[in-house]
Amino acid sequence: MSPIRVLVVDDSVVVRRIVSDVLRQDRRIEVVGIAANGRLALTKVEQLQPDLVTMDVEMPEMNGIETVAALRARGDRMPIIMFSTLTERGATATLDALAAGATDYVTKPTGTASVHEALARVAHDLIPRILALVPRNEDVVDVPAPSAHAAHAAPVVEHVVPPRHAAEPVARPMPPAHPVQLVVVASSTGGPDALTRVLRGLTVPPPVPVLVVQHMPPVFTRQLAARLDRVGPATVVEAGDDEPLLPGHVYIAPGDRHLGVDTRTGMLRTALDDSPPINFCRPAADVLFRSAVRAVRGELLAVVLTGMGVDGRQGCVEVVGAGGTVLVQDQPSSVVWGMPGAVATAGLAHRVLPVDQIPAAVEDVLTHATAEPTGAHR
Repeated sequence: MSPIRVLVVDDSVVVRRIVSDVLRQDRRIEVVGIAANGRLALTKVEQLQPDLVTMDVEMPEMNGIETVAALRARGDRMPIIMFSTLTERGATATLDALAAGATDYVTKPTGTASVHEALARVAHDLIPRILALVPRNEDVVDVPAPSAHAAHAAPVVEHVVPPRHAAEPVARPMPPAHPVQLVVVASSTGGPDALTRVLRGLTVPPPVPVLVVQHMPPVFTRQLAARLDRVGPATVVEAGDDEPLLPGHVYIAPGDRHLGVDTRTGMLRTALDDSPPINFCRPAADVLFRSAVRAVRGELLAVVLTGMGVDGRQGCVEVVGAGGTVLVQDQPSSVVWGMPGAVATAGLAHRVLPVDQIPAAVEDVLTHATAEPTGAHR
C-alpha cells in the first residue's frame, strides 16, 4: 500500500520541521515536499500532486486563505488541513479558510514546555485527520479528541473503520409522527460547511429550539455561531449557561464545555458543565443527546452530520429507544463518514440523506409533529 503523500506549507522553518518530522515517523505517510508560502505551494501542488496539503494561515506573498481559494478555483480537490492559532484572529482566519474550501484544521502547539511536547501534540492532532481524510485499505484510524482539551490530553485513541470499509446502512422505518420539543445536532470534521448548508436550507425559523455540538475549541465556536447567524432564518448563538431555550433559536455548544438540557424549573434551559470528555470530546454529542432524552423523552429529532469518530452513536441509541427520530448525512456528501456512518451502520438512522436534503427532512418531521408549546416540559 503506497503511503499518503503530503505537502507541508508554512512560512516558519521551525513549524515546517516539526510537521515534517512528525509525519515522517509514520510509515503510512510520506512528506513529498515543503513550501514557504502560498505562491510556491501552487507550483508544488501542480508538480507533486500530493494526496493532502497542510497549510499555514498567515504567510507572506500569498496567505493560506488565498491559496486555498486558488487551489479550489483551478480544480484541485485534495484535502487541505489548516494550521491555526487559538486566538480570535486565528479563529477568524481558519473559518475564512474553511469557507474558501479547506477541509479541516488543527491548532498550532503554542505554549508547549519542550520540542518533544510540541511534536507529540502535532502527532496527536494531525496524523488521525490525515488518515481519516485519505483512507487506505489497511488503515485503522486513531481518533483523538478534536476539541481544545485534546492538546493537553493523553493520546488515547479509538478504532474507527474508514468509509470504504464501513458496513452498509441498515434501514429503519420512519417512526409514526410524534411531538418534537427539541432538535439536537452533532457534527465534527466538515461540520461548519454542513451546518451552513443545513441552516441556509431552512425556509422558516424552526418552531422548536435547536442545540448543536460542533467539535471546536473555545473562541472558534463563538465565531462560528456569529457566522451561522447570518446564513438562514434561525437566530444562532453560542450557548450560555442556564438560558431559556427558545423556538427559532440555534444554540452552539461552547468549545471545551458540555451542553445539556435542564428541566428543574419546569422549563427547558441550557446547562453547561466541565465534566470529563466523552468519546475523547468536550463538548460531546452523546452528552447532549442523552440529556435531551432525559428532558423530553422521545419528543426529539436528532441529526448527525459529517465528522470523525463515533460521537453521537450511543446518544442515538437512547433517542431511538425513547421513540425519537434520527436523520444522518450520507457518505458521498460527508467529508468523513465516521459519526454519521457509525449511526447508520448500527441501524439507528431513520433516514440517510445528502446534506442538502436534510433541511427539508427536518422541516418535514417538524411540520408533522404535534408538540405542545416549546418549554412546557411535561
